[in-house]
Order: sequence, then C-alpha cells, then structure tokens
Amino acid sequence: MKIVQLTNSIGAELVGINLADAAVDDGLFKEVYAALLKHRVLFLRDQDLTPQAHAGFAARMGQLEDHPMVPSHPDAPGLVQIYKTPENPADRYENAWHSDGTWRATPPMGAVLRCVECPPVGGDTMWANMVMAYDKLPEEVKAQIADLWANHSFNSSFAAAMPMDKRLAMRAQYPDAEHPVVRTHPETGEKLLYVNAFTTHFVNFHNKKNVRFGQDYNQGGGDLLQYLIAQASIPEYQVRWSWKPNSVAIWDNRSTQHYAVMDYAPCHRKMDRAAIVGDKPF
Repeated sequence: MKIVQLTNSIGAELVGINLADAAVDDGLFKEVYAALLKHRVLFLRDQDLTPQAHAGFAARMGQLEDHPMVPSHPDAPGLVQIYKTPENPADRYENAWHSDGTWRATPPMGAVLRCVECPPVGGDTMWANMVMAYDKLPEEVKAQIADLWANHSFNSSFAAAMPMDKRLAMRAQYPDAEHPVVRTHPETGEKLLYVNAFTTHFVNFHNKKNVRFGQDYNQGGGDLLQYLIAQASIPEYQVRWSWKPNSVAIWDNRSTQHYAVMDYAPCHRKMDRAAIVGDKPF
C-alpha cells in the first residue's frame, strides 16, 4: 500500500489496496486505520465493492448506524443510500459544512463513502481539518471558548421543512444534543473545534464573564458562534476530492467537517455511505 499525501493540511490517497482485503486482513486494516488517524480523510480509486464488502470493511471500525431521513441498502443494513436525482426536486438543496450526526448524543466516529454514480463534471466533496482550525484560532478566542458547550439540533436542520406534527414527533425521537465547543479526540488526544451547521447556540454563554446586558448574549454569542462555524470555510484547512464511479472516501468524523458541492444539476449523484457509531464527545 502506498500513501500519497494530497495537501499539507489534510487528506491522502491510498494506492495499491483493495478495501475488501482490508476487511479480512488484520494487518492491512491496522495500516489503513493508522493512516486515517494521521491524515483524517483517505481516498481510494477503483474499489468495485459489493454492498456487503463495503459494510464489512466499515464494520471493522464499529457498529454501523442507520439515518432517520435516508434509506439503507436492502441487502446491507447500515449502508445508507444517498441518491440525488433530477426527478426529485427535494434532492436539490445546498449543502453546508458539517460533521455527520452531531445532533446525536453520540455522533458517528467516522464513515466510508463509495461513489455508485456521479456526474461527468461537478459533485466534488471537500473536507476540513478541525484540529488545525482550532490550533490556529487566536489565543484570546481559545480562552473564551475553552469551557463553552453548544446545542446541536436535528429539529432545526433535517426536520425543519417537515409539517409541524411530524417535526415535533421527530424532535421527541431525536432531541437536541449538547457537546463541548472544544472537543478532545478520544484516540489522539488532540483538541479540535466542534461546531458546525447543526449547531444552533451556546448553552452556557450567559454568565458574568461574557454578558453585561442582554445584547451581549443575543448578539455576542451568536456572532462568536458564526465566526467559529466559518473556520471550516478556510481553504488552507481543506482538501477537495473529485469523484469517479467506485471511488471511496474514509473520514474521521470526529476531527473533520465536510461539504458536498451541489453543482451538478440535472445529473444524478448516487453514493453509498456506512457511518460508524461513535462515543459521547468530551
């Protein structure tokens, strides 16, 4: 296996490896996982995997999880089918920088995404290194956010366009989650910035240190949150991947954010994704 670094910040391509082999070869799997922790997102070409082999490799990292809004493959539980088609206008929405499932109390630790069908041009995905995003914050901002927690909401994102009765039912099933603004990676010990498009507000900003009047809370907290969310948009923290059929991306969902570029209408874009259950952020 050859590891080709793609940027100085994040991302590497693995050459000369079949993920179906890594699913059953302990030594090869350990090499891939070590590369994932180092480079945060890995890319592979020409991975003609069956749904079972795709799910089998991802399951080496932990239990797979379904998504409440996206169907799973009928022959591979936990393999979510993210199929964007020109026939369905609801599929045509703009994306946002996010880490998958931070609206869960235990967001996914990672994911394995394989391209089934993609447009001839467009439809790239970008990833951002949120360890670097935290490291490069001004020291005074690091001090201000060190003990902050934030609210992450399914109800305010995926469920927002639903009729009220259904949205309220989904909120009961998937209540908002609270996570630290600065998360510690459970395996590497790195500190990273942990707010994204699912984050609605800080839950403990309103204290004597931060707030003199109500305007400080409403405006000051909101402005700070938007500033932090915008860090993922800095190009120096990013890598961009152009898809081909049978291309695969594997990412550490704890230390990255990603953005699927919606610039390919009226073409199809069909992806199979296996997300791996994670632990509670701290």
